[in-house]
Amino acid sequence: MKRLIVYFIGVVILATGLTLNTKAGLGVSPIISVAYSLSEIFKLNFGDVTLVYYSLFILTEVILHHGDRKQQILDLFQLPFSIVFTRFLNLFTYLIPDYGNSTLLIRLFVLFGAIVLTGIGAATMLNTNLIPNPGDGIVKAIADTINKDIGFTKNCVDFTCLCITVVIGLTLTHSIVGVGLGTVIAMIGVGRVIALYQSIYKRIIK
Repeated sequence: MKRLIVYFIGVVILATGLTLNTKAGLGVSPIISVAYSLSEIFKLNFGDVTLVYYSLFILTEVILHHGDRKQQILDLFQLPFSIVFTRFLNLFTYLIPDYGNSTLLIRLFVLFGAIVLTGIGAATMLNTNLIPNPGDGIVKAIADTINKDIGFTKNCVDFTCLCITVVIGLTLTHSIVGVGLGTVIAMIGVGRVIALYQSIYKRIIK
């Protein structure tokens, strides 16, 4: 029960961080940039598009884990997580104001808060050892398949998502949608926050 409570807290923190990232107006987190750009271009609900996007991640994980029925079942448990998580994205998108027209200093401050919350939320969920969010799940599944470490695979997945987002934007609107300075900073910053958080977490546990 304690792990479930901590996991739920992590879900809320992560959803808040990712939403703040979009509200800063400096580009969104790489892993959800594809979903964000599609929602902006076609004026669709961001949470609903992210749910479809995450479902594709889960389907890919199931395919990559062919032959491992137990792992495939665990992969499918990410679907109810995705439904809950994307509802929080919708809620926070409604509640949190848009800072896109604010001064650069304020937008950078919002981005900093977004990166910190995203890192803490992801690490908190990771430490419960329960169900990973699909963004992390797909990275681990690919890493296991190609026998590469998670850090390298994470960078590759982020870069791939970034490229897809750029192509979608240029093809459909002749401009880049959802990618900016904040996207690059998030690529670097979130990983550093997770590393720092894990270091402090281990010291507390000891």
